[in-house]
Amino acid sequence: MFELPPRAGHRPETTPCAPHEQISQNPNQGTHLAFKKRAFDFPFVERRHSIISVPGAEALWLPHPHACGCKESFMVGNEFAHVHPAYDGSLHMMLPIECTRELFEKQWGEPHPMAASGMIPETAVMVFAPRDTPEIETVLKILATSYDFACGKLENPEKLSV
Repeated sequence: MFELPPRAGHRPETTPCAPHEQISQNPNQGTHLAFKKRAFDFPFVERRHSIISVPGAEALWLPHPHACGCKESFMVGNEFAHVHPAYDGSLHMMLPIECTRELFEKQWGEPHPMAASGMIPETAVMVFAPRDTPEIETVLKILATSYDFACGKLENPEKLSV
């Protein structure tokens, strides 16, 4: 079950269009490095330069034998998530629709603005940067769900009903 604690404080400010970036409540260098040290430790995940994000963003990529998720579980190619550079610290990732609802409700993220226009799947989200050690644990839990989605361990998403 995908259950998140409420995120403390107000939502950070983000840009309304691409590049979609977090512009307030950014992590300090130590927190960002501590998060990245663990973010790429999932089995079979390759750490690559993102092929869809800003320069300096690092992608989580699954090799073909392990990329068994539906097309809505990947951004482009086998990239299912990426971590933005330290000045931002947020992530973009793909999550099942049922998980996006919990993510938004508990204030851990927001829809990608290009998803609203139908340019990318509605499973694309921004997850806000972790600000401290407990938030690192929560964001890693969210990232683990994206990983399971890309590995084909979670069902295909339902259509978001408005």
